Amino acid sequence: MTSSRTNPEGTSEPEDLTGSAAWELLLPAASAPARARGRSLQAALREAVRTGRLAPDTRLPSSRDLAADLGVSRGLVTEAYEQLAAEGYLRSGRGAGTWVSGAVRAARPRARDLAPRSPGARADFVAGTPDLSLFPRAAWAAAQRGVLAESPHDVLGYPDPRGLPRLRTALAELLARRRGVVADPERLVVVSGVAQATTLLGFVLHARGMRIVGVEDPGSPQHDALYASVGVGTVPLPLDEEGLALGPLRASGVRAVVTTPAHQFPTGIAYSARRRAQLLDWARSVDGLVFEDDYDGDFRYDRAPVGALQGLDPERVAYAGSVSKSLAPGLRLGWLLVPESLADEVVERKRTMDLGHPTLDQALFARFLERGDYDRQLRRCQRAYRQRRDTLVAALEEHFPGAEVTGIAAGLHVIAELPGKYGPQEDFLDRAASAGVAVRPLTAYAHARADDAVVRLVLGYAHLSPARIRAGIRLMAGAMHPRGR
Repeated sequence: MTSSRTNPEGTSEPEDLTGSAAWELLLPAASAPARARGRSLQAALREAVRTGRLAPDTRLPSSRDLAADLGVSRGLVTEAYEQLAAEGYLRSGRGAGTWVSGAVRAARPRARDLAPRSPGARADFVAGTPDLSLFPRAAWAAAQRGVLAESPHDVLGYPDPRGLPRLRTALAELLARRRGVVADPERLVVVSGVAQATTLLGFVLHARGMRIVGVEDPGSPQHDALYASVGVGTVPLPLDEEGLALGPLRASGVRAVVTTPAHQFPTGIAYSARRRAQLLDWARSVDGLVFEDDYDGDFRYDRAPVGALQGLDPERVAYAGSVSKSLAPGLRLGWLLVPESLADEVVERKRTMDLGHPTLDQALFARFLERGDYDRQLRRCQRAYRQRRDTLVAALEEHFPGAEVTGIAAGLHVIAELPGKYGPQEDFLDRAASAGVAVRPLTAYAHARADDAVVRLVLGYAHLSPARIRAGIRLMAGAMHPRGR
């Protein structure tokens, strides 16, 4: 075998690469069963070019020589050369031989993993992640076996873009019972999480002429990018002690707003009954829409569950939720309940986006709901997360006396405002990072620049064991040298 090399005069000439090492990549193909030998030889040559083992502008031996060396027919090699030339991997010309095409680029040696990962801190209090070890593997596997055994063949076909009727019916019962929504299965759409629900609504609002939506400030940092991806801008709207402030909302000119009224993220407040009514009055007055993200609506500890806003006016509120906190975010499974006036447009956009959610996953979750496994999982998580919240609050009281902790009645994180002697906030965060503690301040979720003289932290605890919570708070306290000590 030969390849090109550059001689002292700067011109290219063939380089002799004959020898056993040059043929090792083709030997398995040559020894394949007769009926598969041609395809195997083509695949081996193609892979050698893709991976760079045969570099661009390498000259291959003649079909006669290669056939003799490999012990195969010349016709087999000729056919392989012709096929790869047609695909662009090789190039050839009459009397010029066969060469590796210069248009081919070697593949990367490995695939990168862009999944979000923990920063490798000694203690990680960043909010937003549940305890993945609580995932009910045995019950999930049993449901999977049951679904595979009982599902008819047509379940494997293209589904209703809204989702399997079986799952939408089970979800409607769950949401009506646990969250007080008005749940019509015909207006439920199974989605791959709240992110897709947000994007679907964004597409529909854009098609209706809306170019801006209001978002809570502070609030989820993901909204800006999600709405920007569909050509819709966001306007940050401040909160007061009752929820979204009505004055700035009315003055903004928006006709759609994103809210987390049951447990505002990240402040942890629950919208008051009065503010809920005012928000719906605003939506009716501007012919607008409230998008309710019920991101952790199932986790309540010291108060009765606050029902969903959607139950008060199903025609002015679109409601979304998912299993990301109750089961695992990697399942990519959620739901969107839309007003009747938007249903057809949302369903059509869902159909063109992905032709529907995976059917076996839907059937599995439906069975999980029907058999009571999901309710059992929620109770299990509720017990575990309540214990961890209590551990976190006690650890803060012990190591940061005088800290004011809020947002503790629900959810998977708390807000801790530390005494002034621990500020300014930037210095505190630097010391925490140096000690290997990952933590985010409340200002990280705000659009407007806030006073950072006081340290306000958003502390997630769901993914940490009680022992790790205590150790993490102790580690953070040990790194502090507050002014005046």
